Amino acid sequence: MCIVDSSLFAEKEPDMLTPFTVLMPANIRFGRGQAESAAPWLAQQGGPILLVHGASPQRAAFLRQQLEALQLAVTTLAISREPWLSDIEQGVQLAREKGIRAVVSLGGGAVIDAGKAIAALVPAAGPVIDYLEVVGTGRQLEASPLPFVAIPTTAGTGAEVTKNAVINVPEQQRKVSLRDDRMLPDLAIVDPALTDNAPRSITLSSGLDALTQVIEPWLCSRATPFTDALCQQAIPRGIRALKILMEQECPASRDEMAWVSLCGGLALANAGLGVIHGLAGPLGGLSRASHGALCGSLLPFGLALNESQINDPGLRSALTMSTAGWPTGWTSLWIGSGTVCGNGAIALALAPCATSA
Repeated sequence: MCIVDSSLFAEKEPDMLTPFTVLMPANIRFGRGQAESAAPWLAQQGGPILLVHGASPQRAAFLRQQLEALQLAVTTLAISREPWLSDIEQGVQLAREKGIRAVVSLGGGAVIDAGKAIAALVPAAGPVIDYLEVVGTGRQLEASPLPFVAIPTTAGTGAEVTKNAVINVPEQQRKVSLRDDRMLPDLAIVDPALTDNAPRSITLSSGLDALTQVIEPWLCSRATPFTDALCQQAIPRGIRALKILMEQECPASRDEMAWVSLCGGLALANAGLGVIHGLAGPLGGLSRASHGALCGSLLPFGLALNESQINDPGLRSALTMSTAGWPTGWTSLWIGSGTVCGNGAIALALAPCATSA
């Protein structure tokens, strides 16, 4: 017999809710097979279409064929790294020369960010750098972006539902954002089948990013009932699914991680992040390390630091329960790995975190 603690339902005066706003794409489609719905939607926008994909064009071949079958002219652009400023400048120039009317990105977070930035900047009046934060003037977009569709092939960044694009400016050793509410994709399609059989390293790196992005918004001072509802259920689901995927291929766990990644994107877009991403951004600008690897390396220290600052016993207990079963071996795979970090500055930067934690 199950006995429920009656104190959970005891009447008490509710707290006032702080007003909040929810930002998200107008249309989110989730589930296996949903990628097939991209071409008909793009056909309604008219061509030519810019198809942004990763290093291998074969991953996006099905979408190109579907678009061309609908008599749409397609121009392709490969993004094989986290987008540099020069990549965006070249992409904008290409899109203008081809008279592009809509953009679709099919790939990881870098591919989605590149397409998102290009769609936003094609109608812009000034040079690309002017619109960037930190290294530019943060100039506001004068016109709405081109129609944009985001289709992730990794379960990690949640970029398909955010309003910014992260761009690497190697000359200044910085990663900065292009940001505008209008940059939210017009259509976000999360098809977990596109993540099936992803390499273990990518699954781990992107999965740690996804988990970080449901933990940090939950602990963030700007958390809302909306973001809490997304994060609280996503944290344990993500831990369970990623543990399974580290041992074997499992379509159901791929579905779970795709959902966790989507939740993380929605949560960070509406509540923000924390110390882990605050450090991962600058460190990423100094190194060749992937964003997910950096988040994974910083996560145990960030969790310890946050836990030490939590005064609410209920939240402290919830954090402990939500992250129960966390395999420390995941993050230790990255720490001190020169092949992943590519820069001794990262190990040096992580040392104070370990001490303070």
